[in-house]
Amino acid sequence: MKGSQVTIDHVSKKFGDFVALDDINFTIKPGEFFSLLGPSGCGKTTLLRIIAGFEFPDDGVVLFDDKNVIPLNPDKRESNTVFQTYALFPHMTVYENVAFSLRLKKMPKDELDKKVREYVHLVQLDQHIDKKPNQLSGGQKQRVAIARALINEPKVLLLDEPLSALDAKLRANLLIDLDRLHDQIGITFIYVTHDQSEALSVSDRIAVMNAGHVLQIGTPYEIYESPATQFVAQFIGETNLFDAEVVDCVPHKDANGNDDFMATLSIPELGKQAPLASDTEATAALDRYMQVTDYENTDKGQKVAFTIRPEKIRITLEPPETGGRTDVNVFSGIVEEPIYSGFQSKFYVKLDTGKIIKVFKQHTDYMDDGPVIQWKDRVYVSWSAEDGYIVEDINK
Repeated sequence: MKGSQVTIDHVSKKFGDFVALDDINFTIKPGEFFSLLGPSGCGKTTLLRIIAGFEFPDDGVVLFDDKNVIPLNPDKRESNTVFQTYALFPHMTVYENVAFSLRLKKMPKDELDKKVREYVHLVQLDQHIDKKPNQLSGGQKQRVAIARALINEPKVLLLDEPLSALDAKLRANLLIDLDRLHDQIGITFIYVTHDQSEALSVSDRIAVMNAGHVLQIGTPYEIYESPATQFVAQFIGETNLFDAEVVDCVPHKDANGNDDFMATLSIPELGKQAPLASDTEATAALDRYMQVTDYENTDKGQKVAFTIRPEKIRITLEPPETGGRTDVNVFSGIVEEPIYSGFQSKFYVKLDTGKIIKVFKQHTDYMDDGPVIQWKDRVYVSWSAEDGYIVEDINK
């Protein structure tokens, strides 16, 4: 099967005075696993329903390849939808549920039987083919719904939070199955979720939405490592976010020799930098500004936001050794709350300014984790310039 290219062409939608979608405009590539990610009320499900044909936009069109599908009924759009609620017929077996649409089309019995068994096998339910929905687990029911949606060979599969009713372990397993199915059949998947870990795990690209707008579209790596706005930085994973002002911005070469810029930021919430292990008494007294690699060459005096992920921060009981590097940022504080969570520990460190900063430290068997850091310890938190990121639009 081949997936369609889906173009959302300046789509807007209101419900009364409420703006659900405001001039949404992007293209999903053929065969792409594309996620619409955002909090409740952001417009992601409304957009999916417009693509499916269950809602009509006030403005704009939706194209499958080059064909405007807005005038078409849902069953004429070469798309199928998998819902959060499984919508299975309770009196029918797995086989009968999957076969239902083919029987409506009066497909010959032998051909129907072969195709139903093929799709039941695809979702790994061969041993449950004669069971009714009340004999299946939640994950198995959702597999039936997926098989029923795929058996019509749509070019686009729409998935409206299909895993949200399942427990965490079932969600993880079914997510792997969805990724495998997508790789096997190659059609376009459009996946709606509020769960950023789901979107990061399976998507080729993600559109992050909020308040009826698309704030950023990119690969999971781009969305996580290079958030475009404060909202994206905070919604995708955990982060530390600070208001800042650009003091200077000069040309710079990164660790790979590529050209970019080095910005110097004033961040009152972080306060004065702590001394490095290599600092002399004189240099330790300097009020060093914070440095960050800047790919956009922001202007001196510009108000920005600075974000640094907790796992990018190093935490030590002594001033860090930097090997002579001058682009390391170091601050000191007191551990307010250490939390052990198995594979990692989370530390909430109160800086000397009173600001709390989050640090995640992963536990490894092959590295010396050093002395155990405990509650009320004086610690040093540090990161290199390339590990943080400037978010220019501090209002979104």
